[in-house]
Amino acid sequence: MHLLGRIVVILFALWLATMAAGIVWSVGLLGAQWPAMSGDPVERVVFWGAAFIASGITASLLFLPMLIAVALAEAFAIRSLLINVAGAVALVLLAYQGAGYGRSGEESIDRAPPMVSHEFEIAAAAGITFGLVYWLIAGRKAGRWRERA
Repeated sequence: MHLLGRIVVILFALWLATMAAGIVWSVGLLGAQWPAMSGDPVERVVFWGAAFIASGITASLLFLPMLIAVALAEAFAIRSLLINVAGAVALVLLAYQGAGYGRSGEESIDRAPPMVSHEFEIAAAAGITFGLVYWLIAGRKAGRWRERA
């Protein structure tokens, strides 16, 4: 019975973590336009719709790697905040690069391209948020379902 409850907590934590990462994506990409959206409620709906879509994309790109990482964390009872956040950042950045959203190929003769693009920074922030939210809900008690009361 403990394992079934733990699975429910893990799924809930993954769902909330992907929603939080999607909100970070939306705020990072569309946040500069937030003051301009103050008068029109349709634009706010578009903003939160983008957050929902971004969280769906995050979940779809990370589904299998998330399951593997969660299974390893549960099997070895890894409860460290640092490991959870670093693993989430690595997964999000690898998914971001693997999906082809990395370098846009934009070149300029006036200035050199930045070492790290703004979108890459947003992906790292989304990974940090994902790892933190998951750890707060489920990661800090990883592997406890095996312990006897």
